[in-house]
Amino acid sequence: MTMRDAGLRPSSAPRSPLDQRFDLPGPADSSLSALGELDSRLAPILSGAARLERLPGALRLSMGPARSRAYTNAQLDDYHRLRPRDFPWRPPLLLRVRARASHPAWPATPGAPASDAPGHLRGTAGFGFWNASPSISGGPLLPPEAIWFFAASPPSNMALTPGIPGYGWKAQTVHVRRPGALAAVPPMAAAALWASVSGDERPAARWLNRLTNAHESPLDFQTASLRDWHDYEIEWRADAARFRVDGREVLTVSTPPRGPLGFVTWIDNQYAIATPRGRLRFGALNTEEQWLELASFSIQPR
Repeated sequence: MTMRDAGLRPSSAPRSPLDQRFDLPGPADSSLSALGELDSRLAPILSGAARLERLPGALRLSMGPARSRAYTNAQLDDYHRLRPRDFPWRPPLLLRVRARASHPAWPATPGAPASDAPGHLRGTAGFGFWNASPSISGGPLLPPEAIWFFAASPPSNMALTPGIPGYGWKAQTVHVRRPGALAAVPPMAAAALWASVSGDERPAARWLNRLTNAHESPLDFQTASLRDWHDYEIEWRADAARFRVDGREVLTVSTPPRGPLGFVTWIDNQYAIATPRGRLRFGALNTEEQWLELASFSIQPR
């Protein structure tokens, strides 16, 4: 996910619903035609071997084959050229997305081997809201804030919630920018040092979770295989966030981010590591061709 400039309307524009449906009939169109169907607030960001294609009934974010020596990213967002404080979205709102991908996500199963397997999505992908915090492509030095559906493959290991692997297909919130969060830094640093010496990561994992206030719910193949069409919802209110897949609630969070955040949907070849032992690293992966398709998405302020 990148921070390149792209032409959007001025940040002073009023917040209003965003509604994109890609149910136009007919043959597949070129990338230029796909851009012509987009809301003017949305900016396509294409890095490396990435493409944006309009298909009958869907918009496809495609990438690859990609190589680990270069970052590849196919993305749409609505926050470029905006200062983080001017990002457009705050609660209350409702996000609806109908989506599928070319590959299933790596299963977020405790104890699963942290290595890739053929036939799974490699890199990261998803849709929702975030504050464009640092990644492999840069970004402002901001405490991470996110409320989204998020997929990551090994070697990604963003172990923010004890007992849940740091990869997989998840409903997730991260809310660091809140009163008292920084008080967790000194004990977390001490616990990370202890984990490096003793091998016991449990205290550090608890402190990392207190710092990030991360909440996650892995989405299994029966609930929401990323390879199949599903309807996703995020109901984001100041006092709660509710995630639904095909009308079924999969996660409720009582302390979600407050915003402002920007909308993003993407697929890339990035991996990220953030562990209780204090490891923080980004990189890129070799991938075959893979894609994320959206039949529709809408953001309705409440």
